[in-house]
This record gives sequence, structure tokens and C-alpha cells, in this order.
Amino acid sequence: MKKLGVAGAVMLTAAAVAVALPAGAAAAGCAVKYTVSSQWQGGFGADVTITNLGDPLTGWTLTWSYSAGQTVTQAWNTTLTQNGAAVTARNVSYNGSIATNGTASFGFNGSSPGSNPAPTAFALNGVACTGGTTTPTTGPTTPPTTPPTTGPVTTPDVTVNTATRYQTVDGFGAAVSIWGGAWSTAETQTLVGTGAGQLGLSIVRTGISPVSGEWPTQVNALKTAKSYGSNVKILASPWTAPAAWKTNNSRINGGKLKTDYYDDYANHLNSYVQYMKNQGVAIDVTSVQNEPDWHPAYDSMDWSGTELRDFVRDQGAKVQNTRLMVAEAVNLNYGYTDPTLNDAGARNNVGYLGGHLYGTEDSGRLKPYPLADQHGKPVWMTEWNFHEADGSGSNIWGNPGNQAVWDETLDDIMRTVHKSMESNWSAYIWWYGKRYYSFIGDGESAYGTTAGAPLKRGYAFSQFAKYVRPGYQRVALTKSTKAAPLEVTAYQGGGKITLVILNRSTSAVSNAVLQAPQHVTRAEHYLTSQNANAAGQPTSVNGGQVTVTVPARSISTVVFTL
Repeated sequence: MKKLGVAGAVMLTAAAVAVALPAGAAAAGCAVKYTVSSQWQGGFGADVTITNLGDPLTGWTLTWSYSAGQTVTQAWNTTLTQNGAAVTARNVSYNGSIATNGTASFGFNGSSPGSNPAPTAFALNGVACTGGTTTPTTGPTTPPTTPPTTGPVTTPDVTVNTATRYQTVDGFGAAVSIWGGAWSTAETQTLVGTGAGQLGLSIVRTGISPVSGEWPTQVNALKTAKSYGSNVKILASPWTAPAAWKTNNSRINGGKLKTDYYDDYANHLNSYVQYMKNQGVAIDVTSVQNEPDWHPAYDSMDWSGTELRDFVRDQGAKVQNTRLMVAEAVNLNYGYTDPTLNDAGARNNVGYLGGHLYGTEDSGRLKPYPLADQHGKPVWMTEWNFHEADGSGSNIWGNPGNQAVWDETLDDIMRTVHKSMESNWSAYIWWYGKRYYSFIGDGESAYGTTAGAPLKRGYAFSQFAKYVRPGYQRVALTKSTKAAPLEVTAYQGGGKITLVILNRSTSAVSNAVLQAPQHVTRAEHYLTSQNANAAGQPTSVNGGQVTVTVPARSISTVVFTL
């Protein structure tokens, strides 16, 4: 939010409103100061102060109407609703009591399509605020309250707006080994657990071998992930069909699936899903093909976008007890997904759209996907592998304070997680979870990591994965000039509001005030930097505001419990 100016305050002395109340009711009277505190193109901020001129109040409701189409978008220190032009503000738990000549204040942001004239009349508990007192013949109603506490008054640096909602988050994850061994039980628990020293992954990606005899390899790790983690989803991706079903008669170097084997391939995918189900592993999402546009000298298979459309339209319903995904193209090339989205029959057989991050940003597709949004299909980023910090392959990855590793983690990996969330994508899945450049070490001596031990990149990724849980919904926010260096996304779910904050600048943002739209009972702040691993940090809670310091070159997560 960019503040352009401050308008003057107005004291309202509206004409009295006749109210019929019983004899002997308390004296009532009020004055209201309404100040436009900031204004920008299409919006404004306002502060309101109520002065009670009558007998003491134990609860209050203030009403007014707008005359120029203004709309309230978010508020603090009040519960605020709007019906057409009419606005109603009610006290919250800590500011319901107003002594005679006492005051209560609240604030809000709003949108204004054109001019922004101040309201001309207010009423407190049904009695017009005239600047004087009356003894009405019917007393105002007063909502029940709890004992007041000190309310926040500081201008916020980040203001959360839960009224504006974006995508629902499905999770953050990584892949098991596609061709090698499985994670151990302890390694799986470290990756998916949400306890101390654990990373909180909520999606595990696995491969579908063209040879059914290889399917048991990952069963134990996937079962552990499902049972030990919280709402963990499994994504299964095939790299190729059996060689005999392909035009090149080979598992490698691409080659197309012969059209007369489309039904066999659908049955093959279904057999895998049912096998895993019988082992106690539900496969939540099944991809039709990993990288249909990449044909290397390892397991791979070539598809066009129209071929994928035809397959899922005509054969997709045969793959049961899972949701299909199309098409995991290398750089989220829309040519591999648009044909399916534009065909009703194919579209109905697909639950998700997938793509990889290789070249996606350079191609201009690290952004919202309008056609997917139009048809209600969540977009998942299902693979990226980036580790150029090691240069010629030194052992820097085992050094938790190595600057090159941290710079790449913050500026490349975590930045793209942030941008994918801003792009309304619902999931971000890294390549192997266990690798020297990934989330837990693999023990290869050349790279200096310990097998199964969390790495710096894992702690950084956990700032999203561990605290932004499946089912949370991203919500809007505004920032002050002070918070401009921070890259922030906000989420709501499970009785919490979670903010993930990247500070990639070289300066700390001290005493940043984070504003929730309701009272905060508790706040937690966790930080990963070059020298800290998901470490708890001090916070200060005051009503709906939380104050934190965000160090330079760091990623933070702040969790509000409402």
C-alpha cells in the first residue's frame, strides 16, 4: 500500500434521530472523529474514534453509510460488515467498554471507485452522534463483551486481508528416488514430520516403473509418509510405458506410445494404483507422463498435446481411485495442457495440471495460468533441480554456513517458491528429497553431507512446507513503505494465519508490525538464515498486531493463532 497523502479529520454533529426507548433508560450521546489517514489510487485507509458522551457502555455498535460507492476491504480493532452502502462496526473483546467521556478507536482500509467523501452521519447503538446527550425512551442494545485489554494502535507494515482469497494450497514436497533405493523410515519421518528438526513435507512424488516387479521398492517409504505425516499426498509419475508398446521399442530416447496400446497403458496405470492401494498406500494423483517434451537417453516417452488430450478423454476413466494429471512438461508449456482444458470430455477426466520449472520463468510462464483457473484445475509445479553453487563439485553442501549455498537457496529456490504461490499455483515439488544439494543429506563423501541429516535447503523449504498446511488458502495483504523490501505471502487455515516472509535485501526490517483482521491469541516466529535453522524468534502480540524483526538475507514464518 503506497500512502500518497492524508486528508483532514471531520467531527460529525449529525441531526438527532428519534428513538423510542423505555422511561428511565441510560443517557446516551456520542461524537465521532473520522479521519482519512492515507489515500492511493482506488483505495484509502481510515481511522475512527468514538467518544462516549453518555453513561458508560459495555459494548458498542457504530453505523454509517457511504455515498460514493466506497467498500471496506479489511479492518482492525473492530468487527466490520457492509451491506450495500450501509456499514456496521462492532467492538471486539478488548475495546467494548467505554467510560463516560472515554474513547474507542479502530481503523480499516477500503476501496473507492472515484471520489471519497467522508460519511455525514453516524449512530452509536442506534442513537445519532450529535456531540451531545439525550435520555431516550428505549435503551440501546449492547452486545456481550469480555473484559477489555489494551488494543493495538501502531500503523501496520503488513496488513492481512482474509476477505480476498486466492488458491487453496495442496502442499509442498519432494521425490523419492525414481531409479534407486527408498528413503528409510527415519529419513521419511524427518522429511514429512512436523516436530522439532523435521521438515513438514506434505507431498511425496514417486515413479511408476514400466516393470511391475519394481513397484514394491517404494512401498514402505510411501506407507510411512502417509501414516507419519499430516495429510500427505502421493503423486505418481510414469517416465515410460513398457518398451514393446512404443514406436522405438525401447524404454529410452523417447518414442511414442502406439495408439493401439492406449488402452493397455491406461490399464497399466490403473494396475499400479490398485497395487499400491492394496499395500495400504493411496495414490492421490497419477500423472499421465513425466516430461512428454523431453526425450533423453533414459526412461522417457514422447507425446503431443493433442495425443495427451485423446488419451485422457478416451482412456482416462479406466484409471480408478486417483485423480489424473496432465502433463508435466519441462517448462509448463501450455501446448501440452491447453488441448485437454479445451475439450470437455478430456477436461472432466483430469484433476490437476502439472509442469516443471526448467526454463518456465524465462519463458514467461511463472505466473497465473488463466485457462486452468477458468476451469478450476489446480496447477502443481512437480519438479525442479537446481544446484549450481557447487561449481566443480566441491563439498560445500555439508557446511551449513556456506554463503554460496545459502545465496542460491534464498535467491533461486525460495524465491521461486514465493513466486509460484503468488502465481496461484497449489503445490511446489522439488526433485529428490534426499540428495547432497536437497533437503536431507545422502552421505556421499565427496559432498560432505551426512545421510538423513537435514540440510540448509531443507530448513529453508520447511518455512513454507511445515507451516502452510494442505487446505490452507492464500489471502491478500498490503505492505507499507517500510516493508517494501520484504516478499510476503499470507495463508489462512486451521484457526491460524501464516505469513512467509523473504528478506533478500542486505538490511534487516526491525520491529515490523503485522496486522491480522482479528484478535491474535498467540504468535510464533521461525527463522532460517545463513546462520540459523528454523530457529524460534521473539515476538510481541498486542490485540490484532504482532511485532517481529526480520533479519537481512533470511526467510521467516510467522504463525498467528486466532
